[in-house]
Amino acid sequence: MSSDIETIRHSLSHIMAAAVLKMFPEAKLGIGPAIENGFYYDFDLPRTLIPEDLPLIEQKMHEIINSDVPFERSDLSVDEALERLSNSDEPYKCELVEELKKEGESEVSLYKTGDFVDLCRGPHVTSTADLKNVAFKLDKIAGAYWRGNEKNAMLQRIYALAFESSEDLDAFLKQREEALKRDHRKIAQEMDLFSFHEEGSNFVFWHDKGWSIFQKLLEYWRSIHRREGYSEINTPILMNKEVWERSGHLKNYGDKIYLAKTPENDDFDYALKPMNCIGGIIIYKTKMHSYRDLPLRVGEIGLVHRYESSGEVHGLMRLRQFNQDDAHIYCTNDQVKDEIMGVFKLAFEVYKKFGLEIDHIELSTRPEKSIGSDEVWERAEATMREILLENNIDHQINEGDGAFYGPKFDFHLRDAIGRTWQCGTIQLDFAQPENFDLTYIDENGEKQKPVMIHRVIFGAIERFLGVYIENVAGEFPAWIAPVQIEIIPVSDKFNEIAKKAKDKICDLITDARIEIDHRNESVSRKIRDAEIAKVPYSIVVGEREKGLEHFSVRFNREKNKTQVVSPDELKDLLEN
Repeated sequence: MSSDIETIRHSLSHIMAAAVLKMFPEAKLGIGPAIENGFYYDFDLPRTLIPEDLPLIEQKMHEIINSDVPFERSDLSVDEALERLSNSDEPYKCELVEELKKEGESEVSLYKTGDFVDLCRGPHVTSTADLKNVAFKLDKIAGAYWRGNEKNAMLQRIYALAFESSEDLDAFLKQREEALKRDHRKIAQEMDLFSFHEEGSNFVFWHDKGWSIFQKLLEYWRSIHRREGYSEINTPILMNKEVWERSGHLKNYGDKIYLAKTPENDDFDYALKPMNCIGGIIIYKTKMHSYRDLPLRVGEIGLVHRYESSGEVHGLMRLRQFNQDDAHIYCTNDQVKDEIMGVFKLAFEVYKKFGLEIDHIELSTRPEKSIGSDEVWERAEATMREILLENNIDHQINEGDGAFYGPKFDFHLRDAIGRTWQCGTIQLDFAQPENFDLTYIDENGEKQKPVMIHRVIFGAIERFLGVYIENVAGEFPAWIAPVQIEIIPVSDKFNEIAKKAKDKICDLITDARIEIDHRNESVSRKIRDAEIAKVPYSIVVGEREKGLEHFSVRFNREKNKTQVVSPDELKDLLEN
């Protein structure tokens, strides 16, 4: 089998559509692309699919594969294709061809597999028999609006998994089963971290324990950025719409921006910021800068809003409101490489702290929708490539996926079960300094344009926490855990001793997070419950602890490990 996995998955989607048509001849076809880990196809069907349909469709797919039917391509004019698809009563396919015709396309391709014909660019495998050794599984049924538009018809989508071998499929299913156990939404419910509610659809409601984790993460972020010479600012979440027109965000990012109007005016004159950079630019312009001020490193934990459709949002991983750990570096051309390498080193340090490994780094180049001249883009991309080559940084190229104002590096992290997540990014921007007429005075007294580097380490902080929760399966290290110690009195008569123990620890460690389990339960039950709640340490308080000179600490994540520690030793445990 020589075809790449994407081609294999795409060919399987055609075979699945052919199988569905054998079961439901009156079905109308939507689209059926290859996706990560498999493929899907959308159908307009005479009845609602049920899980029991999937094995039947799968069986028909195997029959088609075993029949050794070729995939045959034919190129037709758009009018010929429209006639053929119209005769086949395929309204959704006709709509796609009509749109291509409006865009100026004169020819389209169809693929035929036995009796099945589909509008498709290809490529495909040579014959269905090429798929005999491929491992696939029809996975689930979901609803999907045609073209992703909630005003259109609701179709039925069949998702499938597909891999080159049964071993690969089994490994994926095992990983997914583990991922379900680690689902940050499930863990959040068990640990009382956050919740979601209809009153604020797709906005997170942080509970006290979850907010404690959030704040500890920010404390860490602030400490390392102060060390690296960053100042911190804060800018409004609501700004005049004109500034977003000037920046290019409305033109290039308008479908994600929330617009707002005031009681005095029916026009939508304001916008909730989708990014933090413009607020920082406005502050930069409040005073004159000298070359001696550069590089100027400015951080902002900024609240941003981006509209996502209901089908795109997913727990903390994709929200409509979130905080970004943005920072912007204003520097000279000569300083760009050193500043970007400084961000690389900082990012590596942070990810190591959270137990996340770098899987790969991507350089994303100019997208179709962008601002700035060809010359500016060529210079920016050349600089980014030089940084990678000069520092021997392994990387991949992601053509056309840069920010609309400049190329970027993306950090893809690998978690404990082998999944990858894109978190940090570094973006090089020559366009916005030009757009907003940013300047500094050089050593000759002349005005020059600074280069602007946009960078995040966590990215969306909420999303990073979702990734982190799943990476550690809720077992946070003590320094960030919402509850660090569970104090367990042996009986009610030791409740006062338990309180004194808590007070003594809190005197020593100001922000120690400690709970006392006063319930009328056995000690073993309380210890077990602390383990389930993923509290790192327990301290059992009884007659021996009256003096409070030392503490007998139970390590809840290490079987049968108990250690007598001094207050100073306990402090070390809680800070790591």
